[in-house]
Amino acid sequence: MTADHNRDHDHVTTTGETAVDPFTREVITSALQSAAEEMFINLGRTAKSSVIYETLDYACGLIDADGNVIAQANGVPGFLGTLKFCVEDVIEKYSEDGLEPGDVVLLNDYHGGTHLNDVAMVSPIFADGELVLCTASKAHWTDVGGKDPGSWTTDATSIFQEGIQYPMVKLYEGGNVNRHVRDIVEANTRMPEMTLGDMQAQEASMEVAAERVDEIIGRYGRETVSQAMADYLDYGEQLVRDEIEELPNGTYRASDHIDDDGITDEPIHCEVAVTITDDAVEMDFTGTDPAAEGPINSPYPASVSDLRAFFQAITLPDAETNEGFFEPLEITIPDGTVFSATKPDAIGTDWESSAMAADLPWKALAPHLPEKLPAGHFMSVCATIVGGTDDRTDEDFLVIEPQPGGWGAAADADGSDVLVCIGDGDTLEMPVEVMETRFPLLFDQYRLDTPQKSGHGEHRGGTGLVQDYKVYNESGAFLTASFGRSEFPPWGVDGGQSGDGNHIEIIETDGSIERYSKVTNYDLADGDIARLVTSAGGGWGDPTDRDPERVLEDYLDDYITAEIAEEVYGVAIDESSETVDETATDRCRDDEPTRSNQ
Repeated sequence: MTADHNRDHDHVTTTGETAVDPFTREVITSALQSAAEEMFINLGRTAKSSVIYETLDYACGLIDADGNVIAQANGVPGFLGTLKFCVEDVIEKYSEDGLEPGDVVLLNDYHGGTHLNDVAMVSPIFADGELVLCTASKAHWTDVGGKDPGSWTTDATSIFQEGIQYPMVKLYEGGNVNRHVRDIVEANTRMPEMTLGDMQAQEASMEVAAERVDEIIGRYGRETVSQAMADYLDYGEQLVRDEIEELPNGTYRASDHIDDDGITDEPIHCEVAVTITDDAVEMDFTGTDPAAEGPINSPYPASVSDLRAFFQAITLPDAETNEGFFEPLEITIPDGTVFSATKPDAIGTDWESSAMAADLPWKALAPHLPEKLPAGHFMSVCATIVGGTDDRTDEDFLVIEPQPGGWGAAADADGSDVLVCIGDGDTLEMPVEVMETRFPLLFDQYRLDTPQKSGHGEHRGGTGLVQDYKVYNESGAFLTASFGRSEFPPWGVDGGQSGDGNHIEIIETDGSIERYSKVTNYDLADGDIARLVTSAGGGWGDPTDRDPERVLEDYLDDYITAEIAEEVYGVAIDESSETVDETATDRCRDDEPTRSNQ
């Protein structure tokens, strides 16, 4: 927890008769937090796949025997909130047969909470014969045997097309690898060396964290550590309840649409009612469309995970979280919707729904919490797979990464340029130098999408990205990608423009260009370019209220053209002297220039 939050909440104490003193509690819980972070660092350092060690597409945490999050490293927010469900379900499954020291349970289906590539592991930690904590991690494995390379696609209609399911099976028993399960893992991937390397790195990183927890328990004793964790949960709950009291009471509603499901062109309707009282925040998604035929559905844990990230944004965004933070959060998602997928619903591009789950209360509350929430951002992970057989080595290759985009403007500031979406949190872009060295690809451009075509306002939305993957391979390559928020772009607030939407352009060697939002196994010939374009964020406020000097700065920084300055902002720029023409600007604003406000 940051020093600022400690100062703001000096009055918060635990009141139980058996509570440990706050200094001991802080030492113990900080040590547990350090153990989670060490687990995270070790997995990143030892993983085989670039999507893990470069992109950081994984998360780690410590969960107690009741499924309460005690400590977590700041990995993918869309993963972190699922770890509690992983642990709860594993403990429930093995309540009779039992978990033993050295066990490691493997899971990636609906219990795991996200698409099948995101493989979770859970391992118990015992003290004095009692289960005290579990180490838990979830990491994106490059391929888990789906119908197409990379496993997730945009055109699957059943989870059985998306890869192998690990239904909470023991990968390790008593510290010894289950050879039969390991053989199944190896047999169900196109890239066994990479997959087995990631599997071993994940398990080894959890061992390191377990050693640190054993050291903490050895120093303070099981009872003191358990009580410190219980007090820490109470402390977290009290902190967040204090923040909720400052939120405006009322019921706020929003609706929106997911572009399509990858199979049909029909949009998917989604809605939420957010009710804030003095002691709770309720989010009710009743009225949202049923699960779709295509793979955009998200399991319930994935939706909850993104909603937790949003909830922290409106309460204590800088604090270290634990399960107590989320006690006042009440979520209602009816069974069978796109936010609560069940077998055999396809879930390969689940982020399109889980991100929308978080975007809806964001949209509902942004006008009422301008000091906390910006306008809408590009939202989609815009996940991309480029693969094929490398002519230089005659070996298969797969590049998997998210794309960053524009975030919405705030009530008092422009939006951030090219950041990853809310669900991806701390993930990174793979360095171009690494990709050009390892894969038969060239990157002709990697730039801001300027001059900006949308997202204008008194405060301008952040700009998106333009990135070209150029194939440099005689045998060609293929592209799989899902770019949501294409037909229903990021929303503006208080007269601000919406963004322009995410999309993909395929530029063939003959110069022809085709535009898409979703593709699976799209053939790219040698010399073809896959151009990835992410949206600007939404603007905040009427563009004609923007300070003319800031409009001039935007022009000088190449964010806008002189034409946009005049037509959208009502500001005339003398291009010869690069100054604002005040007389012409007054005339432009008197004429009330037409503004795009999608």
